[in-house]
Amino acid sequence: MNRRLGVLISGRGSNLQALIDAIADGRLDASIAVVISNREDAAGLDRARASGIEAICLSHRAWPTRDDYDRALVRELRARDVALVCLAGFMRLVGAPLIEAFPNAILNIHPSLLPAFPGLEAQRQAIEHGVKVSGVTVHLVTAELDGGPIVVQRAVPVLPGDTSESLSARILEEEHRVYPEAVKLVLDGQWRVDGRRFCFPTKAD
Repeated sequence: MNRRLGVLISGRGSNLQALIDAIADGRLDASIAVVISNREDAAGLDRARASGIEAICLSHRAWPTRDDYDRALVRELRARDVALVCLAGFMRLVGAPLIEAFPNAILNIHPSLLPAFPGLEAQRQAIEHGVKVSGVTVHLVTAELDGGPIVVQRAVPVLPGDTSESLSARILEEEHRVYPEAVKLVLDGQWRVDGRRFCFPTKAD
């Protein structure tokens, strides 16, 4: 079975490192075929290279439209026989060409309990809204922003006196734990998508 990952990043790549570490210590049976960043200065490229993983920059500025850029991503991922695409701080909206090329095979991690606080600055949104619990969501990517079927969620309490920075730091720790688990669930199969739900067979099935 193909368990080759393609990881898309835009920045420091801490969730990429969590995947690298999980593979290295045997918690995740997978390999990272390529890491692609839309930014040349992304520190995650150096993380990948330090682990012997192919890492390339594909700047979105080199293509005239978002769809053209997504088609270029598809070419690079398919050339390396990627089975599952993992977004790890990839600060680009994913368009139809990529979603159609990898149906139900693109994962994203988001720092809130979706559907609460989609989009940017989810931690700040949580603080300003006054919620007592936030968390992490790993979901399949669809055309709806942060709206795909939820694979795994973990709660993180919002503490009195929290700032968006302190909450972000605690959520990030949970992200590093949960992303490899979610990738393993998807690669292991035995799941299906039923409407908006990511679910496993029951005895009734």
